[in-house]
Amino acid sequence: MKYIEVTFTMDDTSLFRDILVDTLGNEGPYESFVETKDGVKAYVPANQYDKHFLEVTVETFPVPLKYKVEEMEDKNWNEEWEKGHQAVLVEYNGGSVWVRAPFHPHRTDVDYELIIEPKMSFGTAHHPTTYMMLSYVAELDMVGRRVLDMGCGTAVLGILAKMRGADYVEGVDIDEWAFNNARENASANNVDITLKLGDAGTLQGNFDIIIANINRNILLADMERYAAVLNVGGTLLLSGFYEADEGVLIARANELGMTLKSKKNRDGWSALQLMK
Repeated sequence: MKYIEVTFTMDDTSLFRDILVDTLGNEGPYESFVETKDGVKAYVPANQYDKHFLEVTVETFPVPLKYKVEEMEDKNWNEEWEKGHQAVLVEYNGGSVWVRAPFHPHRTDVDYELIIEPKMSFGTAHHPTTYMMLSYVAELDMVGRRVLDMGCGTAVLGILAKMRGADYVEGVDIDEWAFNNARENASANNVDITLKLGDAGTLQGNFDIIIANINRNILLADMERYAAVLNVGGTLLLSGFYEADEGVLIARANELGMTLKSKKNRDGWSALQLMK
């Protein structure tokens, strides 16, 4: 498959690089990213490259961006990417979770091992938000629970919930690539989870635990729907946003009858545990 490489440069990478990656990956078709000293390289399949989306992103970005677009050689980029992809050990209170791709070594000295074939998608535990959410899923009681993994991506969170004894796990994602990848990962880990293609508007039934690792704006827009399908006494786990955004998300949760029970922070990112 042919890919387009877009090289972005900016003056302040400490905060705005992550914002750019979040925008390109969640609002656009970009599949993978490589950090550089003064910015980031972003990769998108040539048949999904949208010049207008790129121009609007640059024009509306909060700081000036410079960029260069290049068409890359046609080759197996997943194979190239695998060469530098590392497994992740997620440590939580009293245990550990080993998240690896099929080509990484098996480990027996961990509590849970998940085989995740990311195919350059999000949800491999490398990002601080996925790491924190995995630790929450590993720490909370999942036995017999009905769990919703909203914006499931690779389904790494839903798979762990099922491994930990959840009675029913439903994963929902609006992206067909993620939906297919999640289905493959569930099969590779021998777990039975229900996967659906869609958004929060498709939610039906009720859940004891809802996991949503998406981004600030989508969480704010969809939280009312999450609250509507969350059982009384249930838990809502939110991540995908910066520490600075905690206040507005907690305030919205309070309006919908949910209160903060705990939170985690990692590298400037946040995860919230809310109770209804």
